[in-house]
Amino acid sequence: MFEPSDKITAYISSPLGFIELISEGGFITGLYFTDAALEEIIPASLINAANQIKNYFGGELTVFDIPVNLKGTNFQLSVWKLLEEIPYGETTTYGEIAAKLGMKNGARAVGLANGSNPVSIIIPCHRVIGQDGKLTGYAGGLWRKEWLLKLEQSELKVGLFSR
Repeated sequence: MFEPSDKITAYISSPLGFIELISEGGFITGLYFTDAALEEIIPASLINAANQIKNYFGGELTVFDIPVNLKGTNFQLSVWKLLEEIPYGETTTYGEIAAKLGMKNGARAVGLANGSNPVSIIIPCHRVIGQDGKLTGYAGGLWRKEWLLKLEQSELKVGLFSR
């Protein structure tokens, strides 16, 4: 019998390879890219989340409505909360997030917290770039970060890559 605390995993195909989506107790706790060649498997309890992810990749969704349960330090949680505030198609820098947290030289610490985000895309860590405007760090690979930013900015017809 299904218990709300059971861990459920889905494998969703995307333009960037397969995504492993993990749910525990009815909340998404993990979203990770994988380079493994898998078969798409979407349990009934994760169909809504999977559809939102597919709609995002199709350019039809700009804000997720998926319940998440984030586990991290208080600092990580504060960084991830600020990531959620970055609008679709826009970027910010590690330094700007650090400044919002009142940290004068906290860009590196913000970068580490950003890199520990367990639900990429849903919490848009890909929207954080270096102070010089360059793409830096992304657990799924910089090519995926660039692709995600291009997707969002092409939908808005603005941005880093419009030249």
